[in-house]
Amino acid sequence: MGKTRDIDDLPKNPANYTSLTPLWFLERAATVHPTRISIVHESVQYTWQETYQRCRRFASALSNRSLGLGSTVAVIAPNVPALYEAHFGVPMAGAVVNCVNIRLNAQAIAFLLGHSKSEVVMVDQEFFAPVEEALKIWEGNEKNFKSPLLVVIGDKSCDPKSLEYALGRGAIEYEKFLESGDPEFDWKPPEDEWQSIALGYTSGTTSSPKGVVLSHRGAYLMSLSNPIVWGMDEGAIYLWTLPMFHCNGWCFTWTLAALCVKSICLRQVTAKAIYSAIAYAGVSHFCAAPVVLNTIINASKEETILPLPRLVHVMTAGAAPPPSVLFSMSEKGFRVTHTYGLSETYGPSTVCAWKPEWDSLPPIKQARLNARQGVRYVGLERLDVVDTKTMKPVPADGKTMGEIVMRGNVVMKGYLKNPKANEEAFANGWFHSGDLGVKNPDGYIEIKDRSKDIIISGGENISSVEVENVLYMHPAIYEVSVVARQHERWGESPCAFVTLKPEMEKSDKQQLIDDIMKFSRSNMPAYWVPRSIVFGPLPKTATGKIQKHNAGHLSLVTQKMG
Repeated sequence: MGKTRDIDDLPKNPANYTSLTPLWFLERAATVHPTRISIVHESVQYTWQETYQRCRRFASALSNRSLGLGSTVAVIAPNVPALYEAHFGVPMAGAVVNCVNIRLNAQAIAFLLGHSKSEVVMVDQEFFAPVEEALKIWEGNEKNFKSPLLVVIGDKSCDPKSLEYALGRGAIEYEKFLESGDPEFDWKPPEDEWQSIALGYTSGTTSSPKGVVLSHRGAYLMSLSNPIVWGMDEGAIYLWTLPMFHCNGWCFTWTLAALCVKSICLRQVTAKAIYSAIAYAGVSHFCAAPVVLNTIINASKEETILPLPRLVHVMTAGAAPPPSVLFSMSEKGFRVTHTYGLSETYGPSTVCAWKPEWDSLPPIKQARLNARQGVRYVGLERLDVVDTKTMKPVPADGKTMGEIVMRGNVVMKGYLKNPKANEEAFANGWFHSGDLGVKNPDGYIEIKDRSKDIIISGGENISSVEVENVLYMHPAIYEVSVVARQHERWGESPCAFVTLKPEMEKSDKQQLIDDIMKFSRSNMPAYWVPRSIVFGPLPKTATGKIQKHNAGHLSLVTQKMG
């Protein structure tokens, strides 16, 4: 029998052990490069010292209001400095930052705020109206509703009327909020690295949003894994094309501080803005979903600035990029690193690591190899493709399908207040991605399908069940099934197969389509709205369940939306 004891009995002590947290990265950046530019937005820019002081003010302002451990701060904003600062200021007070997707409608926002019990709601002035409506919905749904502290983020590039309106409704302006804090606030790191740092909601593969809880430890490890797998260093200039509300910007919010990298905010992502930032702001790195890459390669001559002044590194994830897109990006001078992951794994946790022997291959072959999801990040301990029944690894033959599973320190703590979902997600000691794939002979994994009916549109997850639930409220719809359909720009878009109520069968189909589309736009986020509607009976199993995989075989009247 082997030995069961270590060679020593040396204990942990304050000198040799401290909880891991990415918050120290900001303190170090301010110490090493106090005058180096940290972040730029339009005409506004801050140094690392200024960013550190602003984040300490943020934490102090929260602490002054008795907000800290056990509190959640929701932020609804595009890529602006305030959202970046929230990733440090909120956890420096001991609280949890909850970045909310700005594309959600009021009803969805209300659910997220209520479920997370957010005590502070920070909102960019452009999105104040839906948040105000969401607060009313939340109040109406909860008996013991307590109004959260409402902070509005002003932006000089926006219409001042929306800011004036928010202030008139009792919101505190963000800069005024910071002024109430101490720039020398003595913040404390978490005593336990398992403490939560962030909360993010995903529809995932079920019909209701799930709150993904991330720890300081996981955020620290992923923040350092990012530059290792990407080859990013201190001299980089990063462009915020990826929304910070997407898995905390794939943890690059903290990575940038670790490397003291300058970043540039894009409030609205366009091909012209990206090319301009590369040409005139020295951008060397950015992250983007394949839909953004498609926008870049299909941009008009007026929007592009070619040839690129330097090699530009792009990390892509969110949906499997077509080889043709990777090939076109390469032709234009971009080097694309293909990654894969989920909100539950702190963003990308696998990478299609480039091999030197691929350099001599034809570009098309290179693109096909690079389109695979690849191997595990350095911060992820285990990655496999397993038989869903036996949990045994599938053979590395590139053909046998199984579920992609992960295990390690960059897997979420779990779903907030959802023990059933946690039990399913962590069954048999693995995190179950819900994605089906194969393992190639070289060990690289490759997604082939999704085990659930999630639709990935422009990098956004859309639950088909949630869309169906809304459509079922339409008075003319008897049955509906929503599936993914290929879309040239967004990768995938929702397609609704509809069976009408008998009394509606003889109605004008075009008029019905127009009415259903209008109904959809009024009752769900814009990116959920089906781009296609097909009328007819739905194929079903013997038990009466709708067979979604057979819906595509229906030969019916179709209306494509742009």
